[in-house]
Amino acid sequence: MLVIKDLNVRYPQAKEKALSNVNLTFENEEFVCVLGKSGAGKSTLIRCINGLQTSTSGSINWQGLRINDLKENELRKVRCEMGMIFQHFNLIPRMNILQNVLTGMFGKRKPIKNLLGIFSQEERERAHKVIEEVELSEHMFRRVEELSGGQKQRVGIARALLQQPKVFLGDEPVASLDPGTAHKIMQLIKTIHNKHKLLTIINVHDVTLAKKYATRIIALKEGKVIFNGYPETFNEEMYHLVYETNEPAFFEQHPLVMSM
Repeated sequence: MLVIKDLNVRYPQAKEKALSNVNLTFENEEFVCVLGKSGAGKSTLIRCINGLQTSTSGSINWQGLRINDLKENELRKVRCEMGMIFQHFNLIPRMNILQNVLTGMFGKRKPIKNLLGIFSQEERERAHKVIEEVELSEHMFRRVEELSGGQKQRVGIARALLQQPKVFLGDEPVASLDPGTAHKIMQLIKTIHNKHKLLTIINVHDVTLAKKYATRIIALKEGKVIFNGYPETFNEEMYHLVYETNEPAFFEQHPLVMSM
């Protein structure tokens, strides 16, 4: 279980808080999508959960550990349990898929082995297995710079999965992809989520993706939680409130999207 209590974040010189009195509880095996305009606090929330961002006040408790109070070496162990998927992939372009995926083990290995690129046969077999899981086995030795955006994100997912995480975190992992590829990547994440029984928390811009794949939706506005509920209860009125628009909600206009 992940529990966030009275979380506040204010960046230096900022007039307003990035997060304001956020209280949330996440149960194991939930698939949660976080919605909100740019600047609403979505990325800050994700970064606080894995300790990349320090909170101003409040607490984040993961399986009995208060993340805010952990020292760097203790925090590193917690991060190993939280696989992170990024919008811009954060891959090494000139390295191949296998080499990039193997970096997912770095947090659990001695630095000298990471520096020298020494991996055991067992570690390589584990990497092969997760690459197969994201359907990239036939491209394993291709350099990342030669891949499409969807393939690159599959590499990022495999790298996170190699950590053997208990939590999947995604910071806009499909924002830079075309709609069709975005749905395929979300479906892959959902399949992995179900297979490995993960807690998954993902920031998305597209409401249709959230309503299709999430078991719960959280919406942020100006750093505050303004919605926390089931996807089917996220209606057009809430859409207008979150995104400050009078345009009809896309998921209401195009119900066929929901059955893709």
